[in-house]
Amino acid sequence: MKHVLLLAVICSGLSGCAARGAPSFVLFGAYFPAWMLVSALGIFAAVATHIATVATGLAETMRFQLLNCTAIGVTIAVVWWLMWFAI
Repeated sequence: MKHVLLLAVICSGLSGCAARGAPSFVLFGAYFPAWMLVSALGIFAAVATHIATVATGLAETMRFQLLNCTAIGVTIAVVWWLMWFAI
């Protein structure tokens, strides 16, 4: 059982060694890393969440507002990454 678990851990680390190259977009003749676009979407989602909670008055009652907005931003970024590049 231990050998199977060890083999699974080793094989999961090798999954990033694909020969496809890094995901990128061609903008104005130059390669633009896709992670920058996805992180910008996550930052935008976090800022939009903060603005929405302040506008609705929810920010006064919500604990750990920075953590909540950051978690929503990271979730949106990961979902967009999976939709564009993993599926």
